[in-house]
Amino acid sequence: MLRALGKDPRMLLSEIGVIAVVGAGQMGAGIAQVCAQRGYRVLLADAALERAKSAKLGVDQQLSRLRDKNKLSAADCEAASARIEATTAELAYPQADLVIEAATENRELKLALFEQADALSPPHAILASNTSSVSITLLAGQTKRADRVVGMHFMNPVPIMKLVELVHGLETSSETLATVRGLAEALQKTVIVSQDRPGFLVNRMLIPFLNEACFALDEGTGSAEDIDQGARLGLNHPLGPLELADLIGLDTVLAIASVLEQDFGDPKYRPSILLKNMVSAGYLGRKTKRGFYVYDEQGKKLRASP
Repeated sequence: MLRALGKDPRMLLSEIGVIAVVGAGQMGAGIAQVCAQRGYRVLLADAALERAKSAKLGVDQQLSRLRDKNKLSAADCEAASARIEATTAELAYPQADLVIEAATENRELKLALFEQADALSPPHAILASNTSSVSITLLAGQTKRADRVVGMHFMNPVPIMKLVELVHGLETSSETLATVRGLAEALQKTVIVSQDRPGFLVNRMLIPFLNEACFALDEGTGSAEDIDQGARLGLNHPLGPLELADLIGLDTVLAIASVLEQDFGDPKYRPSILLKNMVSAGYLGRKTKRGFYVYDEQGKKLRASP
């Protein structure tokens, strides 16, 4: 939906027709799915086209499961799938009214993507990031449209979790924030708004909790099972902290913890050595079938790691 040159560049919710989701991992695929189910045309993009195509197949499988469980009609399943196109970022940007960056939680990668998105996207397009820790103001600084850069942090797994955390960068305009709030609500999500601070709201609370569980395990205070059982039954959490860390990905937990430690300059945020060692060993949680627990091919927890 390209606009004529010289027209007011501010976006309205009704004018978002094409959403480019850049990064075809678990989060990007989930975002693409919920957008497509709510009627938006989605360009699911990745640096490698084959990765984008694989993610599209994964979304189709998720939609088929919803159909088989009678949670989605066959017609709606087919229509949602048809709205998603696998492509590359370079081809997606010029067509997008809204870009949602959902790449790996790596600061330098995200900075490069925002510079590229700004150069290739239409002047009116809003650039959003699904980052869980990188400064939105920093990302906006890579662009010439800082007023149209915003954080749009979905929770994992995206199709199930109801929350979207919007992040207001230093120069994010009220119009941009209102537009993405409207979109999140159109996706049937509940919205909270955070100012641009390390970890924003959710991860500033969550990551120290997960990290402290790592310290408790490493120090022998309790077993993984007892730590998680304590959180489930004592705190009424649906998942224990170590189970949740495995679901999020230990590499992602470590990346966010490192950002908190660096940006706050406070040693209370320092990542556990056990967490660092597990990431170094490639034990990243469910996605590698081993983290604090061992998982089968379907992601079912089998037992605590040795």
